[in-house]
Amino acid sequence: MNWDKDAIFKALGDSTRRIILDELAERNEMTLYELTARLIMMHDLSISRQAIAKHLSVLENAGLVKSKRKGKYRVLIFNNEPLKNLLKGWIE
Repeated sequence: MNWDKDAIFKALGDSTRRIILDELAERNEMTLYELTARLIMMHDLSISRQAIAKHLSVLENAGLVKSKRKGKYRVLIFNNEPLKNLLKGWIE
């Protein structure tokens, strides 16, 4: 798959989005509620679920986050394939 490099760099350009990716990379799956709680407690961020949802939208558009339904919850998953693909051309 060929991802939009500009969308990836835009997504990575924001420190809150990088923290979100760090949290999702550390844990395999997380709900929006779990992610919000971790951002507030672990990183001392004052952020609403709506603001996080906007950040997640940017990350999903870049292909860095996937989501799927598990019952009544939406589970968020970090997808590192766009990063691997982006760096592959420069490193190899």
